[in-house]
Amino acid sequence: MKLYIRLLFSVCIVIVSFLMWVHAEKKPQTKIKQIQHKEETKQEEQKQPQMVHIKRKDGTQLTLELETYLIGVVGSEMSADFELEALKAQAVAARTFAAQRNFQVDDTTSSQVYQDDEQLKVVWGNNYASYRKKIKQAVDETKGNVLTYQDTYITAAFFSSSCGHTNNSEDYWKNASPYLRSVESPWDLEIDGNKQEVSWFIQDFSTQLGFQTNVTSISQPVLYDSGYVKTITIDGIVFTGREIREKLQLRSSAFTIKKEGNQMIITTYGFGHGIGMSQYGANAMAKQGKTWEEIVRHYYQNVEITTLDV
Repeated sequence: MKLYIRLLFSVCIVIVSFLMWVHAEKKPQTKIKQIQHKEETKQEEQKQPQMVHIKRKDGTQLTLELETYLIGVVGSEMSADFELEALKAQAVAARTFAAQRNFQVDDTTSSQVYQDDEQLKVVWGNNYASYRKKIKQAVDETKGNVLTYQDTYITAAFFSSSCGHTNNSEDYWKNASPYLRSVESPWDLEIDGNKQEVSWFIQDFSTQLGFQTNVTSISQPVLYDSGYVKTITIDGIVFTGREIREKLQLRSSAFTIKKEGNQMIITTYGFGHGIGMSQYGANAMAKQGKTWEEIVRHYYQNVEITTLDV
């Protein structure tokens, strides 16, 4: 009897020891599985596309995947007739612009213009399918690429065309930016419509600038090295080039003014504020065989090309 009890006791000890060993073996495996699950969940979250939140002119809100949004921006901001490499440069600038705004934008020129497919169908007409395919290619082939300076998204400003050079940022805006420097853009001078004349009757010209009587004297403008107007003195009042542009709704702050009879003739050069990338310059560079990387590095000085996880 005693021998039987001892044998039973020994068997129980063996069984308990075995069960404890099995439990100990299972715990690490469970932990490993939990860790693997967390990693897989994390990876799935990372694969989620970046979304952009858009406030539209009509007051509605729209949320789109970033790369889808960019098709509507590039199609609205640059001519689809432009070279593919220029469109790629525009896509990278637009993507960077959205990233710098933390993907919270509107669809006007205060952010960057966005039009949906229905709007683009109206604009492009019979060319809709081919134009959209081309712009989607530009967006797809630069997927995730953005521009940074010292690990910060840049202000990827762009405009239509210059007076032969771009503007330093502080020559039009308030703050100097190390990457928004004046650079040559001679191709802009060769495009049709770069130089334009507008005329004002002297009375209307004077009223528009805030004078109570007709203007009688206009100085030669003081220019920045870029060719844009720094200041001009009219009847003893000093105006900046930007002030004249905005008050008279001129295409550019690169201009001359002369009096002819009872009219003021204003000649402008270029279109836009002149800061950052010239779109027509980008297109001309692309025609010369330059890549989108070379284009953005020309117009945005000393920037890095990095990649978003989109």
